[in-house]
Amino acid sequence: MSGYDYEKLLDDARDSLPQNLFEGSRFEMPKIKAFVVGNKTIIKNFREIVNTLRRDENHIMKFLLGEMATSGNIEGSQAVFQGKFTQSFIQDKLQKYADNFVLCMECKKPDTTIVKEGRIYFLRCEACGAKHPLRNY
Repeated sequence: MSGYDYEKLLDDARDSLPQNLFEGSRFEMPKIKAFVVGNKTIIKNFREIVNTLRRDENHIMKFLLGEMATSGNIEGSQAVFQGKFTQSFIQDKLQKYADNFVLCMECKKPDTTIVKEGRIYFLRCEACGAKHPLRNY
């Protein structure tokens, strides 16, 4: 290459790209928008969370109800829980859901699907091809 250093060209090309491209994780957990009304807690952006996680709303709701040890239901695009809960508490439970049922256990990417083989459910990664059995699905 007449007069150009390959390593320098490579470094220049890398420097011109956005820094977040190299952070390793493009999955960003949605922030919960919750508020308390009387003795109920309402997650206003529940539908947005469901769409971001690409999972069944009933499965996410069932998980949250079990983790929060309360009752509740889905009303339109909102989730309503009996009791007063902080946003950070619900956010921690949602992160636990993502760790168990969304993020690949090998490459930590969110490009996963839940598949059933026989009587067992698996978390299959579309990015790296890994497959792990799911407990308590």
